[in-house]
Amino acid sequence: QVLLVESGGGLVQAGGSLRLSCVSSGSIFNGAIMAWYRQAPGKERELVAIITSGGIPNYISSVKDRFTISRDNAKNTMYLQMNSLKPEDTAVYYCHARLMSNSTQYWGQGTLVTVSQ
Repeated sequence: QVLLVESGGGLVQAGGSLRLSCVSSGSIFNGAIMAWYRQAPGKERELVAIITSGGIPNYISSVKDRFTISRDNAKNTMYLQMNSLKPEDTAVYYCHARLMSNSTQYWGQGTLVTVSQ
C-alpha cells in the first residue's frame, strides 16, 4: 500500500517562509512524477508545482520565484520551500504522485498553510 504523508504546514506571517515535506512509503517514488497541489477555501484544487523523476521542476506563475520544489529520491521525499508567503497562498497543500508506468495516482492527506496579514 502506498502512503504519501505531508508535514510542515502551519501559521506564518506574510513575508515568511515554510518548508513542506512529503514522504512516500512503498516503492513508487523513483518511478513517479511528483507534484504539490493546493486548495484554498471555496476554490478548486490547483496544481502549484511539479517535478519529474529526474528533478526538472515547473511552477504556476503565481509562485514562480517564491517557491522551490525538490526531491530526494534516496529518501523517498519531496519538498516545497515556500518563501515570501502571501495571504493568498493560504490553502491545504497536497502531495501527489503519478506513476510513469501506468498513470496510477496517489494523494496525501494534506497539510494546512495559513498566511496572516
